[in-house]
Amino acid sequence: QSKMWVLFMVAALLSALGTTHGLFGKSAPTNPEVNMNISQMISYWGYPSEKYEVVTEDGYILEVNRIPYGKKNSGNRGQRPVVFLQHGLLASASNWISNLPNNSLAFILADAGYDVWLGNSRGNTWSRRNLYYSPDSVEFWAFSFDEMAKYDLPATIDFIVKETGQEKLHYVGHSQGTTIGFIAFSTNPKLAERIKTFYALAPVATVKYTKSLVNKLRFIPPTMFKIIFGDKIFYPHNFFDQFLATQVCSRETLNVICSNALFIICGFDSANLNMSRLDVYVSHNPAGTSVQNMLHWTQAVKSGNFQAFNWGSPAQNVVHFNQPTPPYYNVTAMNVPIAVWSGGNDWLADPQDVDLLLPKLSNLIYHKEILPYNHLDFIWAMNAPQEVYNEMISMMAKDKK
Repeated sequence: QSKMWVLFMVAALLSALGTTHGLFGKSAPTNPEVNMNISQMISYWGYPSEKYEVVTEDGYILEVNRIPYGKKNSGNRGQRPVVFLQHGLLASASNWISNLPNNSLAFILADAGYDVWLGNSRGNTWSRRNLYYSPDSVEFWAFSFDEMAKYDLPATIDFIVKETGQEKLHYVGHSQGTTIGFIAFSTNPKLAERIKTFYALAPVATVKYTKSLVNKLRFIPPTMFKIIFGDKIFYPHNFFDQFLATQVCSRETLNVICSNALFIICGFDSANLNMSRLDVYVSHNPAGTSVQNMLHWTQAVKSGNFQAFNWGSPAQNVVHFNQPTPPYYNVTAMNVPIAVWSGGNDWLADPQDVDLLLPKLSNLIYHKEILPYNHLDFIWAMNAPQEVYNEMISMMAKDKK
């Protein structure tokens, strides 16, 4: 079992060799977006770009990006329905604009007549500031997806509602973006009322069956985990490099993927990805999260439950939750209409975990399993518009009110 994910990697990587060979050689030109921030990436393709700062109740300063209208229908500048896109684990808002415009969900939505907002979770490249703590401090990094759901999401959505004057919006989450949606919309009824429909891509609640590296990290005791990774930003390069480079990756092309935490944790699907965009994916990911957040994910693999972060002792938990054990999250309490797209080949949002989740969704309006899809295909696959985005947009159109 422990060799299992290494074999997964090797298989994926070997099949990728054909297409990636020479990509990082001398001749290959790099895509200009490699060195751009999110606003620049949006402007580069000729779309209008706006950038805002949202301050959370606990002092984190989050960058939020906006594409107020598209290129295809820029004439009508009136009020447009709002769509909010929330990225996943180790990622950032750049995920939604990393491919060409006809293949990136944020651009497709803007061209379909939506006012598109892109969130950034605390601790990533674009949200690494706080009113009280420096990112050099341990305090800054004392968060996990609990806080993203409790503070980041409500602050960002409230900001968008104020800015646009629209009471309700469409919510699209990928990966951990669905996790924080499940938590926020099941525990915060006022926030839930603002969501027209929740579009969940590769949804993650429990991770009991995950085949991802997170599964293997659970064997590291928490104290050891902090010795290996520290107690600030999760920056695992050295660990992965030593471990993988020796076991799996010797060729330079492979090293690019092999030492990239995002691909190691989420999997790599060469068949569906546009390999000429690999440099863009790699330069913007991983965008960073806290060691505590990764530890929270390993706790979830161990327990098989969907629950808050265990602070390590009953006394600590009482300080944070007024109870000795971390509270469970009850997805059944979420009444927001939800449409789900899941992958048959997803290592992180394993089909078995998705099967446990679906019956708990009291307002499930749609589910589609895309058998060949892995975790990142939902944001980057070349056929994602045909498999996911077009359906999503026609569902939104019916809900235009």
